[in-house]
Amino acid sequence: MLPKTISPTIVVEDLAPARTFYTTHLDGRLIFDCGWYIGLQFGQGGPTLHFMQPKSPDQPVYGGGGLTYNLLLADAAAVERAHERVAAAGLPLVMPLEDHPWGDRGFCTLDPYGVALYVYVEIEPSEEFRQYFL
Repeated sequence: MLPKTISPTIVVEDLAPARTFYTTHLDGRLIFDCGWYIGLQFGQGGPTLHFMQPKSPDQPVYGGGGLTYNLLLADAAAVERAHERVAAAGLPLVMPLEDHPWGDRGFCTLDPYGVALYVYVEIEPSEEFRQYFL
């Protein structure tokens, strides 16, 4: 199997926080909204993220924690701008902006549901971590 894309869908009770957060803070663009399901796209033809309300009483709802999205940006300046924007908006910074020995410069914030958003750019890994790249 060779998927053309993989686009996660998170089941939540209230879609309003996703609409607001992702369009305001991450420049997401609504590409689908039927009231109980929304799709957001990042950039022209870029990755998508989806949220939906449960469609049956037994459908589980995301409870927060344990999920991280890695958002690879084009360059270091874009990461710096994203960090400034997140900090200015008062969003939580669960990891400060810093260089990491595994080969990236990044920071981490949370969306309204507790999904960690790790925003980064690739940099040269330290000697210790080079051996792990395949």
